[in-house]
Amino acid sequence: MKKIILTGGGTAGHVTPNLALIPSLRELGYDIRYIGSYNGIERKLIEATGVPYDGISSGKLRRYFDLKNFSDPFRVLKGFSEAKRLIKKYKPDVVFSKGGFVSVPVVLAAKRYKIPTIIHESDMTPGLANKICIPSARKVCCNFPETLQYLPKEKAVLTGSPIREELLKGDRLSGLKYTHLSANKPVLLVIGGSLGSVTVNTAVRRILPQLLTNFQVIHICGKGHIDETLIGLQGYVQYEYVDSPLKHLFAAADLVISRAGANSICELLALHKPNILIPLSAEASRGDQILNAASFKKQGFSAVLEENELDENLYQTILDTYKQRDVFIQTMSQSHQKNAVDTIISLIEECCSAT
Repeated sequence: MKKIILTGGGTAGHVTPNLALIPSLRELGYDIRYIGSYNGIERKLIEATGVPYDGISSGKLRRYFDLKNFSDPFRVLKGFSEAKRLIKKYKPDVVFSKGGFVSVPVVLAAKRYKIPTIIHESDMTPGLANKICIPSARKVCCNFPETLQYLPKEKAVLTGSPIREELLKGDRLSGLKYTHLSANKPVLLVIGGSLGSVTVNTAVRRILPQLLTNFQVIHICGKGHIDETLIGLQGYVQYEYVDSPLKHLFAAADLVISRAGANSICELLALHKPNILIPLSAEASRGDQILNAASFKKQGFSAVLEENELDENLYQTILDTYKQRDVFIQTMSQSHQKNAVDTIISLIEECCSAT
């Protein structure tokens, strides 16, 4: 039996592409295991699929000063030792890494035992964790043509992002039933990322009185960000996080407001959902979401608002984008970007055949 270890974590964006691969890997008879952090978001998501999960110590590698910079290297070293033990125990034929700092010890441990590794980079430019891992990788998959220039030519493969097949099977009426909303009024779905966004949450809630005259709002606001004063407000529902029913909420949505993480926007493209992207600011990130959003705006897939524009322009942008929704849908439907599952599975199969 062919064996594979999947790794990646820290945010849902470092897990969902792995989730998209699992059904195809199972059909091909792979023995699948997952290595993530002890208590990261990836643990709950992976264990729900029935894939065996092992946690390792994980530390963040920061470009800025933080007291944790003194302790986290020891966590990384501990994670490397734990990952080596797991690689030696399970003897995988291949490792697939979606990134995040927990993946670094796993990829380096795989290299120690000469196990081929495939990396997927979702954003326009590689993040620090993947930069560390790329020299150890057999192949590096990416979403955007612009990313190829940042990768070793002999390793780079333009694949797009794996999309969970179940996400494409949503039902509008099931989504309306789940949220107790009406079929007679358009639905706005707001997603601030897997960890939530105070900036997006605040901006949306500030204009709720105006929004609810024209829309119903499904607000996925992140853990700890429920506003109890708004519970029961007619036409407005809020959730910390939504797992399986998310496909139905997408199906129910006429317009989506989202951060500009690469996996999220690729899902919106695959679903042909008119959308407004609000990228994380350069001050709060390395600027990858700004580049992602700019690419999608240039291709005609998305409207884009910077965080500093929300107070003045959010409501009008929602109205304008909704009016132009058919144009966005038509442009997205003509995109040549396809689901990457088959391409990545073929790369995994090649690595197994070569071992």
